[in-house]
Formats: sequence, structure tokens, C-alpha cells
Amino acid sequence: MRSPESFFAVLAIALVGFATGARATDPLTGTWATPPDGKGIYAHIEVKPCAGPDAGVCGVIARTYDQEDRLVHTRNLGVRILWDMRPEGANEWRGWAYVPLYRKTLKGRISLESRRHIRVGGCIGPVCKSQDWARVW
Repeated sequence: MRSPESFFAVLAIALVGFATGARATDPLTGTWATPPDGKGIYAHIEVKPCAGPDAGVCGVIARTYDQEDRLVHTRNLGVRILWDMRPEGANEWRGWAYVPLYRKTLKGRISLESRRHIRVGGCIGPVCKSQDWARVW
């Protein structure tokens, strides 16, 4: 027999899923791996709905790894690098991005290339760059 606590835990999870509705099914929601930087460090970015109604999606640096795939601690852990990313056309989002390497905030864009790949980009002045990120889960 299941305990009342487990029943309420399952109920709470179901209610949260119901309350978040379509936002939880956003194709960007999940964990994405960045390509390695110049030091061979890459990050896992957790992308999920931002707090508040109709606030778009946000992304935070959740974990960082070295060239040997070992978990490493960097000063960027927990840093929000994507926010207010809102749909704009088919498979496109626009919002704000932060580039830790340059410590700059810029208007960012994301395009869904496939279920497993996104392209994240933006411009600092006249220079525009992008990265391809792969879905981890």
C-alpha cells in the first residue's frame, strides 16, 4: 500500500505539469551542451521557462566539464546566459544573451535546427557569431 506522502507527491507533480501546460513542452526546454571554449571547457546549459507568465525561456550554466569530461568548477556556474527568449516565427526565438567570455549582454537569437541541435547567436557591434549546441537531455 502506498503512503499518503507518496500520493501527495504524485499529485503535486501532476498539478505542476498541468499548470505549466504548453510552456513545459517548449522545444528549447532541456539541457544543452555548448562546444568547448579555448581552454577545452564546455558547459551544460539548463533551459526552462522563465519565472512569470509569458516570460519566455531562460538558460543557466548548470555544469562545466574539462577536455576529459570531468566535472569542473568555474566562476560561471549558475550564471544566467539566456533570458526572455520568445518565439518569433517558426523555430526561431529572440531575447537576451550574456557572453561570459566578454562579460557582455546582447540581443540574442536561437534557431531550432533539429530536435537535438540549436544554433545560438548574437552580435556585439558589427561582429556576429553563433554556436551550435547539442541536446543532452
